[in-house]
Amino acid sequence: MLQPSRTKFRKQHKGRIHGAAKGGTTLNFGEYGLKTMEPERITAREIEAARRAITRHMKRAGRVWIRVFPDVPVSKKPAEVRMGSGKGAPEYWVAKVKPGRILFEIDGVDLETAKESMRLGAAKLSVATKFVARAHS
Repeated sequence: MLQPSRTKFRKQHKGRIHGAAKGGTTLNFGEYGLKTMEPERITAREIEAARRAITRHMKRAGRVWIRVFPDVPVSKKPAEVRMGSGKGAPEYWVAKVKPGRILFEIDGVDLETAKESMRLGAAKLSVATKFVARAHS
């Protein structure tokens, strides 16, 4: 699973996700992509599950690019622990995504395979997504 090898600080504030994505909104590597439609936190587990679903359907043909990285730690207190006494230990890692952000890109497969593999990958994510294809001019 994806996670930073080291960070400057162990814990982070929750924060809010406002507005549209500033970067990473166009296809840079592949022919087809999966774009987010709403602001959300996507966990490292979701990203890995989606990647597996996409590559498995493509039968390892073509290439997959992951355009997001989970670099935000989410902490959680253990079960049945009283309130107070500080912030919990880091539990998992998330990537904060804004609407318009490209999550995955694929290349080297036909349109039908790309659409179906992206649909299977999108089912693993907790965010509404849209299939996008490079506009040929």
